[in-house]
Amino acid sequence: MSLEYILAPPLVILTQMICPNIWGIASVLLSFLSSNRVYQIRNRFSALYLGHSMTYECWCPTLVRGVGSSNLKTLNTETQELSYVKSRSDKQLRSKAYEHDTSTCDPEGTLPHDIPIVPCGLIAWSLFNDTYGFFVDNQSIDVSKKNIAWKSDKDKKFGKDVFPKNFQSGSLIGGAKLNESIPLSEQEDLIVWMRTAALPNFRKLYGRIERDLDVDTKITVVIQNNYNTYSFGGKKKLVLSTTSWIGGKNDFLGIAYLTVGSLCLFLAVCFIIVYVVKPRPLGDPSFLSWNRNPSGHPN
Repeated sequence: MSLEYILAPPLVILTQMICPNIWGIASVLLSFLSSNRVYQIRNRFSALYLGHSMTYECWCPTLVRGVGSSNLKTLNTETQELSYVKSRSDKQLRSKAYEHDTSTCDPEGTLPHDIPIVPCGLIAWSLFNDTYGFFVDNQSIDVSKKNIAWKSDKDKKFGKDVFPKNFQSGSLIGGAKLNESIPLSEQEDLIVWMRTAALPNFRKLYGRIERDLDVDTKITVVIQNNYNTYSFGGKKKLVLSTTSWIGGKNDFLGIAYLTVGSLCLFLAVCFIIVYVVKPRPLGDPSFLSWNRNPSGHPN
């Protein structure tokens, strides 16, 4: 004889009352870690003329030990357009055997005479090409490009035997060029860029500053503005940020958990009202269809 558990109203109400506490604690912790432990410096430079450079100075707001990160934040971009997102060939990115698989990459799939472009598609073609130089006390700071992409992307989505070929060789250049002697699995700028965002406002990790910075250290940034966002009304920001074990500054998870917890609390209150106002005995046979309609015919 097996035991079966029935979701009685009190058990459902109790569960709905416990969940808000769990989600609420999680939201507070995540908000504290992402907001109070992470420091950011932001600078918008979209007003800079295309092809020009500018120098920007900022001061480190806290003691940084270990690794900081520099991010590009773009606003109001068009990367969420369906035609843009679909313009790529995942098979071509994974294996050299699919070099000619460019049917989904229009209009940046092939050169004249069906010569394939590797990597093909509008996403790769529009690879971000602004450059940044960082200086402290008139000495250049190295920005590491290693481990800025997801390991799963490097290992499974970009082949070690796939090398750039005929890239940015057309009449219209879209963005940065790639080193044809380095496989796609090691070109992490491309891998980061190829992971398209779901929303028009997003960030892309540019690199990591792997050195210690003291409080009030002056950081000089030289920005070369090459990437054209003016044609579609886009904006760009450079974000210098520290990180925590859950990543950079991001309030989304905390807000999401708080929303779910509030919804659970609302449902618990609704269940309590229904249970008190119109209670229903558990296992009442009068609610069975043949007891409600003795004649055997539905109402």
